[in-house]
Amino acid sequence: MFKTVALNEYGRRIGQSHPRSKLTDEQVDRIRDLNEDHDLSYTQLAEMFQVPKTTIASICQYARRAQTPFGWKRLEVESV
Repeated sequence: MFKTVALNEYGRRIGQSHPRSKLTDEQVDRIRDLNEDHDLSYTQLAEMFQVPKTTIASICQYARRAQTPFGWKRLEVESV
């Protein structure tokens, strides 16, 4: 079984395909929408998504999770 992952210009995994990622790309988009369009605070969003407020702030300020995929790679995944 294979899984496709996003890579940046240096060949490193980004977004939800990064091994330490806690949020999906869809959740990151939802966080930004809720903050920008519905004026939810960082504290409210941190409680909703169960992540630190600093993580929410970095996402909303586009300091984190703002890279565009440069390429893709297929990885073989062990089936359980």
